[in-house]
Amino acid sequence: MRPDLVLRGVIPANLMAFDADLEIDERNYRRHLRYLIDTPGVTGITTNAHASEVATLTFDEQQRSLDITLDEAAGAVHVVCGVYQDGTHKATRIAKMAERQGADCLLVFPSAVFDFGHQLRPEMAYGHIAQIAEATSLPLIVFVYPVSSGLHIATDSLVKICDEIDNVIAVKEWSNDIGVYERNWRELGTLDKEISLLSSFSKSLLASLCVGADGILSGHGSVIADLHVEMFDAVNRGNLEEARRVADRIYPV
Repeated sequence: MRPDLVLRGVIPANLMAFDADLEIDERNYRRHLRYLIDTPGVTGITTNAHASEVATLTFDEQQRSLDITLDEAAGAVHVVCGVYQDGTHKATRIAKMAERQGADCLLVFPSAVFDFGHQLRPEMAYGHIAQIAEATSLPLIVFVYPVSSGLHIATDSLVKICDEIDNVIAVKEWSNDIGVYERNWRELGTLDKEISLLSSFSKSLLASLCVGADGILSGHGSVIADLHVEMFDAVNRGNLEEARRVADRIYPV
């Protein structure tokens, strides 16, 4: 594990370019990655996530996508690889591949198997993440889905996961509920270990940053990475007026 890795700042989830045959369009994919990496203030890239159509990519395509991202990043920014798979055993295969290829960190998606009952059995999410953690030495980001979904991890369960699973270093917070967001922010801040909270609250990004955030991890940032950087920096400087101006520009998106 990389105990020195602390995730901060703007970490957009890249889009995926396809050609007319729905194969990876490598030339345009590299152009997109280069735009993100070259945006001042971007500290990382997240690949094989929702924005990059991970649900449609084969295992080999996910590996190729990661390899291209790592090649373009060339160590200039952290590379986070999504672990999106229904079934923990299959998910661990992706995690092992990502570590082997050289990813810096993993973003662990909830398994759709959790739906329709996992909130009554929170040990399902815990077990999924814990088994992935055992399969790799890479740091993990826990992906918190919206409260309205059947895949949401409640605050108490989230705190337990972050506290007890050593590899977990961050949370991608997409609860889409500002009250839940604030509770997660405050409760995670009481732990003895450092957990970065990365906002994915695109519908109300300014509000979430004002509550508190260590960064932004969102596919939303794949097209407006520069505005994410401007807003994050303005809030951190305490310049709410400037942050509101950036929010006005972001709102139509």
